[in-house]
Amino acid sequence: MIASFSPIGTIHTPYEEDAPYTEYEDKEGIFYIEVNAEYADGLYLLDKLNYCYILFHIHKQKKPARMHIYPPRGNGKEVGLFATRSPNRINPIGLTVARIKKIEGNRIYTFGLDILNNSPLLDIKPYIRDFDMKSDSNLGWIEK
Repeated sequence: MIASFSPIGTIHTPYEEDAPYTEYEDKEGIFYIEVNAEYADGLYLLDKLNYCYILFHIHKQKKPARMHIYPPRGNGKEVGLFATRSPNRINPIGLTVARIKKIEGNRIYTFGLDILNNSPLLDIKPYIRDFDMKSDSNLGWIEK
């Protein structure tokens, strides 16, 4: 079975080649998600939420996916690909949570994003505290 996706919009950030891994919400610049005009009605009432999930195509993947990697926050620790948020994926699909600043027309203005400019937008889903926040979640291998 082969899956294919068609972008529903484009993500705009100041980052052309490298995006920050951490502390990106406080970055300066204009960050917005532009939904194709034919899907703009799907944004109805999204502005009532504080956050949303953004799924996107990692269109500038720099390295092939490897099953074991040494992530930046790992302090030299080797971990499996699926235990990380590495952008070098088998299927180059990215996921981030965006804080919604405002919505105007077909644009969702956000605070900083960890996404490269002109990344194809695949989907938007609401982040709903009661469904998405798991009280027993942990930091896994990142914990000291």
